[in-house]
Amino acid sequence: MAAVIHLGRWLPRRVVVAGNSMSPTLQSGDRLLVVPARRYREGRLVALRDPRDRDRVVVKRIDCVTDAGQGYVVLGDNPDGSTDSRHFGPVARADMVGCIVYRYGPPDRVGRIRPA
Repeated sequence: MAAVIHLGRWLPRRVVVAGNSMSPTLQSGDRLLVVPARRYREGRLVALRDPRDRDRVVVKRIDCVTDAGQGYVVLGDNPDGSTDSRHFGPVARADMVGCIVYRYGPPDRVGRIRPA
């Protein structure tokens, strides 16, 4: 039987970083724990559905909330290596998967992820 971590009514998800769009904060191979959020704030690392391929999940940082409050501008920490809101525009709240709260691997990089 598999163990399930349950945080209140929020079931966490796991993602693995592939690529360098979030370097130096995150590295390819980092394993992250994602928890759904009620509110998303500027500076938080988030997982979201890729607007170009909704079956894919990407990790970005929230730069700001749009003026109308209907979406989020998300950017990679490595602007030269990131496809983000500069390419696909603001992201709807419905496309947010959750906030990145913890890196559980690799072993030498384990720890809590804090907002910028």
